[in-house]
Amino acid sequence: MGPVEFIVLAFPEEQLRVPAVEAVMGLRKSGVVRLIDGLVATKTASGEVLAAEFDEFVELHGLLTGRDATRLIGPEDVHEAADLLERGSCALLLVVEHVWAEDAAIAVRAAGGRIVGSVRIPPDRVPSDPRAGVA
Repeated sequence: MGPVEFIVLAFPEEQLRVPAVEAVMGLRKSGVVRLIDGLVATKTASGEVLAAEFDEFVELHGLLTGRDATRLIGPEDVHEAADLLERGSCALLLVVEHVWAEDAAIAVRAAGGRIVGSVRIPPDRVPSDPRAGVA
């Protein structure tokens, strides 16, 4: 198995934006990532936090069926993610496996090693020319 990550993708309204959802889900279809779990979290204009399963949305229906789906996102994760949201907005909460890294992970384990951590570098910290180094 490759590295697994919990990702929160926020949208400025209480409804998902279909083109953005389609782009993210295209990664799943291409095999770059494996979707393990997902929910939609909404922070209403009044500040109420709601969570909904993917199957409650036409554009997400059926994405978490089969053997790959595992329930990992709990209520505390929803509330923690909602703390990142503005009132009147929503987010896709995703747990994904980076399938593209699986071969490297297998090789590391075969050599007696293990993946002990990773750090996500914010896009504003990466120069447009990656050969220039991290700021």
